[in-house]
Amino acid sequence: MSDSFVPVATLSQLAPGEAIDVVIGGTEIALVRDEDGDVHALEDVCSHQDIPLSDGDVEGCTIECWKHGSQFDLRTGRPLQLPAVLPVPVYPVRVDEATGEISVDPTGQLTP
Repeated sequence: MSDSFVPVATLSQLAPGEAIDVVIGGTEIALVRDEDGDVHALEDVCSHQDIPLSDGDVEGCTIECWKHGSQFDLRTGRPLQLPAVLPVPVYPVRVDEATGEISVDPTGQLTP
């Protein structure tokens, strides 16, 4: 079995409570570090409208789309606040504790 994880950033590039946009093979992914320091990866588009989630606000383990206020759970991609009703895909993340390197598996979609 091949390893599909792709290095995309380091912990030093992503402070707790921040989100950045990374692109893997044409797929735009919001890389998010929640307020507890855990790293999450989800499709970088609000399921309500084509708005980048990486431009939104991180609070706890959620990210809020700046345009209309939809909130998404970073662990599941499920919407927690209207107007979005559809989840966004979530991808597996691996963090190398020794180097701080963050890798994402864009082929291992966890949800929906």
